Amino acid sequence: MLTKAFQRNLSGVARSLSTYQYLKIETPSPKVYHVQLNRPEKRNAISTEMWDEIGQVFEELSDTSDCRSIILSGNGKMFTAGIDLSAFLKLIPQQSDSAHKSLDLLKKVKKLQAGFTAVEKCKKPVIAAIHGACIGGGVDLICGADIRLMSSECYLQVKEVDIGIVADVGTIQRLPKIVGNQSLVNEYCLTARKIPSDEAARVGIVSRVLVDKESLMEEAVALAAKIASKSPVAVQGTKDNLVFSRDHTTQQGLDRIALWNSAMLLGGDPAAAMSGAGEFDDP
Repeated sequence: MLTKAFQRNLSGVARSLSTYQYLKIETPSPKVYHVQLNRPEKRNAISTEMWDEIGQVFEELSDTSDCRSIILSGNGKMFTAGIDLSAFLKLIPQQSDSAHKSLDLLKKVKKLQAGFTAVEKCKKPVIAAIHGACIGGGVDLICGADIRLMSSECYLQVKEVDIGIVADVGTIQRLPKIVGNQSLVNEYCLTARKIPSDEAARVGIVSRVLVDKESLMEEAVALAAKIASKSPVAVQGTKDNLVFSRDHTTQQGLDRIALWNSAMLLGGDPAAAMSGAGEFDDP
């Protein structure tokens, strides 16, 4: 249970954003935005409408000038129970022709992939604060985050094989690169066994484990605020090049960062940082 004082600290209302029905947006610290999955009565099961909103909000925050870092969490007892079964049923095409069905389903799956990839593509660093449980599609979602924190009672579960499908929106592609152990990731995906918090930290899925949800959110806000205090040009450039270098050769990464800094080093942020001024304009 969060204390009333800490709840007040989290309650700043986000400014000038679109209205979201299944997400709760707050500003717990200057230039820090907090996105909460907000279907607590459904254990934050991800409906098609919530899925669309997740993609939309991260695209919007990517271009929101007073946003420098983002926390992603779940409202209620858990992060998410995964995809809402009603959303899964909506994926089934209604056409009679099998070729048309396949094309329709391909379009829908690509749209779902884009919704979660928006987290990774967001220019601003995203911290996933995971509590309770993170199941199925929730694991796909957090794999797109830049930093992951977890509460001690929480577990992760790549659940898809238990409902007869293949995880298709990010886990299979991103989790091996996060963990660095293909055999272990294969085990997670093929058995759907629960991954407790201590194991998640030990294998590198999360940075660290906090004792409870309150401690988790305090740590997430402090970390996001620290990132937000840095040069946004440097932070966003660092995220962009970290993601690029993960998927390319060392030399390709070096070539790209050389081009990047040949432009960005001419700006005012390096001088401000080295002088100790610590004042940076929003891009």
